[in-house]
Amino acid sequence: MASRTGSDRLLRGAVRHSAGPTAVLLVCSVVAAACALAVPAVAGRTLDLLLHRHPAAGAWLAWAAVLLAAEVLLEAATVLLTQLTTARATAWVRIRASTGLSATAPHRAEPHSGGDVAARLCVNASDSGAAPAALATSVSSVLVPVGALVALALIDPWTAAVFAAGLPLLLLVLRTFAHQSSDSVGRYQQAQGAVAARLTEALSGARTIAAAHTARREEERILAPLEDMTRYGTRMWLVHGRAVARAGVLLPLLTTAVVAVAGTRLAAGELSIGDLLAASRYAALAAGVGSVAAPLGTLVRARTAGRRTAVLADLPPMTHGSAVLPADGPGDLELRKVRVVRDGVPLLTDVTLAIDGGSTVAVVGRSGAGKSTLSAVAGRLTDPDEGSVLLDGVDLAELTRAELRSATSFAFARPAFDSGATPTVRRAIASGLGAAGASAEGAGWGPVNAETGGGADAVVDTGGGAVRAAETGGGAVTAAETGGGTDAVLDTGRGARTAAAPRTAEALAEKVRDAARAASADTFIRLLPQGYDTPLDEAPLSGGESQRLGLARAFIGAGRLMILDDATSSLDTATERQVELALSTSLRPCTKLVVAHRVSTAARADKVVWLEAGRVRGCGPHRLLWEDPDYRAVFLAEPTAASTATVAPVEAVASARAAGAAGAPGAVAAQDNRRAGRPVHDELGSDA
Repeated sequence: MASRTGSDRLLRGAVRHSAGPTAVLLVCSVVAAACALAVPAVAGRTLDLLLHRHPAAGAWLAWAAVLLAAEVLLEAATVLLTQLTTARATAWVRIRASTGLSATAPHRAEPHSGGDVAARLCVNASDSGAAPAALATSVSSVLVPVGALVALALIDPWTAAVFAAGLPLLLLVLRTFAHQSSDSVGRYQQAQGAVAARLTEALSGARTIAAAHTARREEERILAPLEDMTRYGTRMWLVHGRAVARAGVLLPLLTTAVVAVAGTRLAAGELSIGDLLAASRYAALAAGVGSVAAPLGTLVRARTAGRRTAVLADLPPMTHGSAVLPADGPGDLELRKVRVVRDGVPLLTDVTLAIDGGSTVAVVGRSGAGKSTLSAVAGRLTDPDEGSVLLDGVDLAELTRAELRSATSFAFARPAFDSGATPTVRRAIASGLGAAGASAEGAGWGPVNAETGGGADAVVDTGGGAVRAAETGGGAVTAAETGGGTDAVLDTGRGARTAAAPRTAEALAEKVRDAARAASADTFIRLLPQGYDTPLDEAPLSGGESQRLGLARAFIGAGRLMILDDATSSLDTATERQVELALSTSLRPCTKLVVAHRVSTAARADKVVWLEAGRVRGCGPHRLLWEDPDYRAVFLAEPTAASTATVAPVEAVASARAAGAAGAPGAVAAQDNRRAGRPVHDELGSDA
């Protein structure tokens, strides 16, 4: 959880952003408080004049009516401005948190699951956004009782002295409420986020839960934090109830005491009947000091929620430089002594590679060898802790964001598509072009991407739990999975694509079809109810078909470097072969980095990078590496409890994995999770 300093900084920013409405709200609430304080004095004076049949009584009565009407109107304006201020501040807090999440590296966002981030951006941001309005209204909440106490002193010092005698007890009640409420609210919000996170995890693995018959256990796991929510929620309302009850007993006693003293002074001839009326009304207003508990409680919740929201807003951003790539660069990729450490565990160690432009390189290794980490570093979805990565001789960290994203494209095992920004299959594929496809807007397509203007933000599920939002940076956005189930939104800049941008809707449509054909997606797309114009929400896509759409999106925006991280895992052998042929013949020349699990993919690559425990174990042509038995073992099925130590031939194992992906592997994964006490997730992620 973020420190109180981070929370206070976020809340101060929300106040500054909503300074205009907050200032107007403050003025309205203060003027309304002034009217409320003036009414008893004017009403008391009016009563005395009426009793004495003074000719000025009519004018005073009119002033009393005006003050009452003004108070009512100002209270209504205060309510409206409170809602407007809260909405504006909440929007700013959400954008600030989303921007912090989008600007950071994926590995920093991954610890925050989708459900937890949703709770922080929705519930906690809403509580944080209430701070400016609560701060403004708290001024009037304090002004009214303090002003009423001063008015009592002006009417008769004894009445003020009687009321002031009970103030220490009242302040003690408020202090206890603020202290105890803060702890309860914070723990309640943590439990609330835990429920949201577990529910999101269960929904993502619904098929595996059903196959493993663990629905009851998952239900218990999801609802387990409800006990904490009940305990802390009950404590929170008990604290509030005790404060209200104590104030409810103390304040009427103080009011009664003030009226009694004022009555005694009236009997002694020291006060008039109008003064008695004013004193009784001011005693009631002074007793309203208990109403400070409402904005005080709101501020307590806002500060507590602000700490949770500030965790996202304060994530360290990835910085970009101002350099651009040489115009005629072939796409040479070089990694120099790259080291990546996460949570104290080295994922890559001293990785040095030189990849010629235009070549196809397969990255192989056992699970956990660092293949996805290498692909993320190569495309700068994350930065290495040591070393550097160069594309055509330029350090990726020195490139502008638009230049970097225009030069790279990605495809992953579980691509994500934003059905709101790219509602149809055609637009989903065209989103790979970024702003280059915006020229079709005037030809009847509408915007082909999430946003073609500037300053917008898009929020997508990052898979693996975290939600990642990316500012479009003046251009369109392209959703690309970052590996391991993580999807990031990548800014393509203003048309900064190496590939030629289509200038008409017809040219763009043809480019989309070409990309779909290269990804072997054209056939099944044409069989959809409306072909390429089928809404994504209505397209019944299998895991393999979804992968092919992701490949088409990457193909259409191919720049100098294309990274495929397990992007063909759900394709059958024939389709995968067609995609590999397209990679070598149908696309414009570019460097291709392919994370591979099949021996056929490695065999067709120009070079193979063999990783083991985060280090380069070997690098060279597949036929040479194949002579090493340890290399051959990379492609063999790992033994399970139901298997023997007998090793099957490589091609037979590959065929068996493809044929059985929807059966035994899922059951084994679910069984392993149950034995380890971990939540059951969808290990397959897609249909075979």
